[in-house]
Amino acid sequence: MSVGLTGVLVAGTLGGYAYYRSILSSIDQEDIVVDATRPPETGALNVLLVGSDSREGDNKKYGAKSQGLGERTDTIMLLHISPNRDKATMISFPRDSMVMVPQCTGHNGTVIAPGVRQINAAFNDGGINCTIKTLESLTNIKINHFVKVDFTGFKGIIDALGGIEICLPKPVNDPKAKLVLGAGKHVVSGEQALGYVRTRYALGDGSDLSRIQRQQVFLTKVLAKVTDGGLLTNPVKLNGFLQSAAAAVTVDSGLSPDRMLEIADSVKGLSAKELKGITVPVEAYPQDKNRVQFSEPAARNFFEAVRNDVEVTATPTPGKPAARKIEHGQVRVQVLNGTGEQGKALQVAEELAAQGFAVIQVGNAPATPTTAVRYAKKDAQDGPAYADAVAARLSKDKRTPVAGKIAPVNTDVYQSKVPAPKGGPVVQLVIGADWPGVRVLSAIPDSLKDKVVDVNTNPCK
Repeated sequence: MSVGLTGVLVAGTLGGYAYYRSILSSIDQEDIVVDATRPPETGALNVLLVGSDSREGDNKKYGAKSQGLGERTDTIMLLHISPNRDKATMISFPRDSMVMVPQCTGHNGTVIAPGVRQINAAFNDGGINCTIKTLESLTNIKINHFVKVDFTGFKGIIDALGGIEICLPKPVNDPKAKLVLGAGKHVVSGEQALGYVRTRYALGDGSDLSRIQRQQVFLTKVLAKVTDGGLLTNPVKLNGFLQSAAAAVTVDSGLSPDRMLEIADSVKGLSAKELKGITVPVEAYPQDKNRVQFSEPAARNFFEAVRNDVEVTATPTPGKPAARKIEHGQVRVQVLNGTGEQGKALQVAEELAAQGFAVIQVGNAPATPTTAVRYAKKDAQDGPAYADAVAARLSKDKRTPVAGKIAPVNTDVYQSKVPAPKGGPVVQLVIGADWPGVRVLSAIPDSLKDKVVDVNTNPCK
């Protein structure tokens, strides 16, 4: 079920409402304490959304703890907001994924040995800190904040919104999920909303994957209602929503009221159409047909795309003319490997080609510690602009293009999917030991575009 999904609303829709600080101050908090070297910051905002299957308090009516287990994460999502705060990606991790869980500290202070376990067991073993440590070790993506919601909290949030419209492709009668509805459109709240996002076998193929897609569609509907349904301009409704949300969630101690308002102000331009949902690529787990594992290299490439989604638009300098705009398809690139790592030039060439550059050659260069973007001295007029288009696609600090090329050790023709232009300078990218990686324009690789869920996805399936 998607109880973790709407928690992002607490941190994402409060822009300008500083007078609600007293409500926000009542939110339960928990420290993030991860005993490991954590991934670097990239400028993106990554919020972990977890849905708790706790059976404590008002949640007892949903059944006893399974096999004596404690609280698990029924839903695990990572909300990735780009550095420019103009795009948001919901990344779902199937709860049935078998992964390597690192060594963690348990609830009672005991050390839990590393091992391959179901991904949602990390929460049961070591709470939110073990979950964060596990996800960061799997993705190398820094998690900035977390939001946790349980069954009862989820219902309260949806009720405060006045319900969400769903569409069922067929009648549903699922006693376990407490959901009985006919085919077609319905506005659901309370138990019906919870049942809709929890039901697993009454809709879809019975897998967690089909349920995840339904949850993602549901969240786009929630965000659309918040941003386009008049909530933010109705003080009475907003007050009720915030009170319900504050009572429903637990967040990290770094997510203070001022921090929430700061984040909200930075994402106030986001709407439902900028929210994309995607599930980590998975495949069948050989040892258990009811489990899955990350599919490689698709999952690894996906996480790399998310990490490199660090596109930041430069602020024009007043009084200075804008730089000449060169499209990627206009630039012919020669990629040379100066690292000694076998296959590096081909790997980088494919990454640049995926960004639309016309890579024409790959090869090797003498060993070098420093990555450089070069153009021929004879191209002094146009070379800097063309080379700058390549330099701008390198992660971290932008490299200043250098006049003058080096002699390659060897080269091979690269069969690029991007047709090479007939004219213009050839830019030489020399990969050094400090290679920073290639920035991407989207956190979702082209290979996964057909798996995307967004506001246009048909909910009646």
